Amino acid sequence: MASLAKDFFIGLSNNDFLNQSAKKFGARFGAERFVAGTVFDAIIPTIRQLNQKKISCTMDHLGEFVTDRSEAEHAKEKIMDMLHQIHEENLDCHVSIKLTQLGLDIEESFCIQNVEQILEVADACDVFVNIDMEKYTHYDSTLKILKLLRKNYPNVGTVIQTYLYDAEKDLSDLEDVRLRIVKGAYKEDSSVAYGSKDEIDKNFLKIAKKRLLGSAFTSIATHDHHIINELKKFIAEHQISTDNFEFQMLYGFRIDMQHQLVKEGYRFCTYIPFGEDWFGYFMRRLAERPQNLNLLVKDAFYTEDNKLKKQPVVIGTVVLTLLLCLGTRKKKG
Repeated sequence: MASLAKDFFIGLSNNDFLNQSAKKFGARFGAERFVAGTVFDAIIPTIRQLNQKKISCTMDHLGEFVTDRSEAEHAKEKIMDMLHQIHEENLDCHVSIKLTQLGLDIEESFCIQNVEQILEVADACDVFVNIDMEKYTHYDSTLKILKLLRKNYPNVGTVIQTYLYDAEKDLSDLEDVRLRIVKGAYKEDSSVAYGSKDEIDKNFLKIAKKRLLGSAFTSIATHDHHIINELKKFIAEHQISTDNFEFQMLYGFRIDMQHQLVKEGYRFCTYIPFGEDWFGYFMRRLAERPQNLNLLVKDAFYTEDNKLKKQPVVIGTVVLTLLLCLGTRKKKG
């Protein structure tokens, strides 16, 4: 059933009608728990509150798979404005970007030019930029572009998705690059990626441990307490400095654990998504962790004082559809 739910949410994340419909409502009706808002100005107080709790942040202005040049340039301007604000407001914060949002699917040289302009501003503002890894179809081009950019901009890194067979092989080429280690959030073919949770978790631990023994900074991005607990033992056994890594989780997920890790003395970063293109991101988060469906049901249908919401919403429709699909499949089985 978990596999069915994952496939279902991934399918929804790619549904143009639902994405466009969701934009009309804004990041709310369930999604506001996991998407901080639609504009950066409104999120600054949230960043300050997290910083006061010794939690740093990485900001993701949501958007991907852009095919219009003006839309890509608009996204670039928004990111550069955000970098200036981070610097001016003295926030403990860096930025995560997606190459497809900046024109990779339009023209590679156009995308590179946009990213270079972002990195020029980031360098002037002393803000790190992380290039998020997307679908496998963009994997090789992302690594190629990263290598090109790092010739002039050392303050840029990327992501290793441990569900990919190539993850460990490419790790050696990135030993001096700041990386975020994740399991992976897209549905990939079995020819390029592990399919089972056990295989992905095993590879995650293998790659994370290998990185922790190196010198480059690593963000360990997972909500899985079993993995976190094993890595904490590994860190203690090898006397690894907490200055060399951080744990990272998504905004709105496992908040108590986030605070507990900080309390234990670990560096911690919260990944904060914002913007109008929230639906695809939100569905992929549920695909990664289908057990969060109970949170989705509560936020979609009930107010904070547990009263049923009167207004039907996009997310509510998604939940009902999923439950009906799961119920039908279970009966057939």
